[in-house]
Amino acid sequence: MADNRKGYRVERDSLGKRRVPDKAYYGVQTLRASENFPISGIRPKRAFIRATALIKLASAEANISLGLLDRKRGLAIKKAALEVLSGRFDDEFIVDVYQAGAGTSHNMNANEVIANRANEILGGRRGDYSIVHPNDHVNMSQSTNDTMPSALRIAALSTSEGLVDALKALESALKRKSREFDRVIKSGRTHLQDAVPVRLGQEFGSYASAVRGSIERILEAGEWLKNIGLGATAAGTGINTHPKYRDTVLRALSKASGIKGLKKAPDTFEALNSMADFAHFSGALRCAAVELLRIANDLRLLASGPATGLAEIRLPAVQPGSSIMPGKVNPVMAEMLGMVCFQVMGNDLAVMMAAQAGQLELNVMLPVINYNILQSLEILSTAIAAFTERCVDGIEADEKRCLDFFERSVGLATVLNRIIGYENAATVAKESARTGRTVREVVIGRGILTEAEWERLLDPLSVTGPRG
Repeated sequence: MADNRKGYRVERDSLGKRRVPDKAYYGVQTLRASENFPISGIRPKRAFIRATALIKLASAEANISLGLLDRKRGLAIKKAALEVLSGRFDDEFIVDVYQAGAGTSHNMNANEVIANRANEILGGRRGDYSIVHPNDHVNMSQSTNDTMPSALRIAALSTSEGLVDALKALESALKRKSREFDRVIKSGRTHLQDAVPVRLGQEFGSYASAVRGSIERILEAGEWLKNIGLGATAAGTGINTHPKYRDTVLRALSKASGIKGLKKAPDTFEALNSMADFAHFSGALRCAAVELLRIANDLRLLASGPATGLAEIRLPAVQPGSSIMPGKVNPVMAEMLGMVCFQVMGNDLAVMMAAQAGQLELNVMLPVINYNILQSLEILSTAIAAFTERCVDGIEADEKRCLDFFERSVGLATVLNRIIGYENAATVAKESARTGRTVREVVIGRGILTEAEWERLLDPLSVTGPRG
């Protein structure tokens, strides 16, 4: 109903009446939630709004086909849900991510926005729910307890496609560098001490393989998210749903989302009270962050210096590195990726703690699980893309520096051991360390090997493989 004061309408819920801005598509329950939770200022991720709209769209389709919802109302709800899906009403989702347990506030935010828009489509007014009601019609055959976990599954699966694409691009870039640096010989390092020779290309190849492993773990964990619990409603019993609703809504959701392989959760009760699938998926994101952080730190170490560090590679100079030291350039892209990885690891801890905090038929901590998983997916995707483009693609090798370290490394004694014997190799290593001359210089100077023999026996491919 209209309010006497310009710009407001009056809506009623079970707690009484409240004034709602006339222009708002959200309603009284959303308004109360926004007032109750002025916590972080962070609103739901776009992916979660979109996934929620898909749930409402699929549910309306199922309810129409089962004869539970008249076609006129149902089509209006579907049209409104599609408009939410398009992003038209993103600003109407005003509830903080830290909100009522289980996500009831977000669910009602969606129900009210869709109901008010559906009412407009049918010639009614916002706030007059006599035509389309948020609970009776938009939320038909649903509960927050089954729609919100299902929406997160859809949102995570959809968003993970971008992360996988970014990881694949990084893997390809690392493989290109592996081929480019394949004949760059250098000293390996274990315990951060000189070790047997390796090729720079082998190091970069190992980074590419680590990224590939991360992709496979994320894809595997994503398969668990395809177990959809729609139709479980409030506690897992399926109360207030048609016997065919679960099958019907799953078909509609599969078609609307375009995600292949969605299936009914084997146990509707577990679908509500267990967050293990989300913990597993978040764990795969954490593992990816662990690998990426290790790679980023290796690149920082290999590029350290340039005068007083390893400086075996050069990272692209993308910005000045200091406000006080002229000419200084820092590995900022690797540093940025490291910070993102720390955030993802922290997010995973929050997900793990929230996942174990469920009680009996429900885990009410879903909103924090939702936000942390979607934030991890988002920042990992964008960080990896920037890191690949602005760092990895432009890495150069300092072959002379790598060769010099290779020839000075006492790790060469292990290679020479097979050629000149353990005692001679140990003597050479000690003399090199004592005099500062390279192992090459000592060996040739002592007449143990000729220049030609050295070049032949210590060929990069020969000394960095099983036949070395």
